Amino acid sequence: MAFVKELFQKNAATLLSMLLLVAMPVVGSSSLTYFLYRNQELLQNLSLGGAVFYFVVIAFTMAFALTPTTFVAIVTGFYLGWVGLPGMVLAYALAAFIGYHIAASLDHGRMLQFLHHFPKADAVMRELRHESWQLIVLTRISPVLPFALMTFVLAVMRVNRHKFLLASVVGMLPRSLFFYWLGTQAQDALALLNNPDTGTGGKVLVLVLIVVSLFGLYYLFNRALKRALSKNAAETQKN
Repeated sequence: MAFVKELFQKNAATLLSMLLLVAMPVVGSSSLTYFLYRNQELLQNLSLGGAVFYFVVIAFTMAFALTPTTFVAIVTGFYLGWVGLPGMVLAYALAAFIGYHIAASLDHGRMLQFLHHFPKADAVMRELRHESWQLIVLTRISPVLPFALMTFVLAVMRVNRHKFLLASVVGMLPRSLFFYWLGTQAQDALALLNNPDTGTGGKVLVLVLIVVSLFGLYYLFNRALKRALSKNAAETQKN
C-alpha cells in the first residue's frame, strides 16, 4: 500500500495523463465521425493550403489522443487518395514529436526518479532503453496499442528522441498502409469507420501484427530482466 500511495503522490500528473490518453480516443473518434457525417464536403477537393492545414490538425488530434491512427488512415485514404500518403506519414511524425515533448514536460523525469527506489525495476528500465529501437517499433506495430499512450510511456522512459521519431514512423507503416488502402477502396468512409470489415486477409494481417508485437515485447522484457539480474548478481559478488 505504501508503494501505491507513493507512486500516486509523486507521479499524479503522469498517471492522470496516461488515463486520459486511454479514454480520449473513444470520445474523440465518435465526435469526429459525427462531425464528418454532417460535413463531408470539408475534406473534398482540398487546396494545397487546406491539405497542409488538415495534416497539422490531425497531427495534434493524434498527439492528444483525440483521433486513433486507424481513424486517420481510413479518412485520409478515402478523401485524399494515395497522394495524401506522404502528408499522413509526416503528420504521424509530427504527432509523435508533439506527444514526446508534452509527456517529457509533464513528467520531468519523476517516474524514473521514483524507480530509483526499486533497483531491479530501474535496472530493467535501463536495459530496455538500450533496446529502444526494437522496443519502439514493436509498440508501434500493434493495432491495439494506443498511439498517444505509447508515445507518453516511451517519452517517460526517456528513450532517445531521434531514434524514437524514426522508429515510430517505421513501426506505424505496416498497419497504417493497410488501413490507408482500405480507405482508398471504401465506398463510404463513415460506414467503414463504424464497421471496419477488413476481410479474412485483413483480419489475418492484424492478428499477425498483434502476435509479433506481443511476443517481441515479451522477448525484450524477458531478456532485459535476465541481463539486469545477471549484472546485479555480478556486482553483488564483487562486493
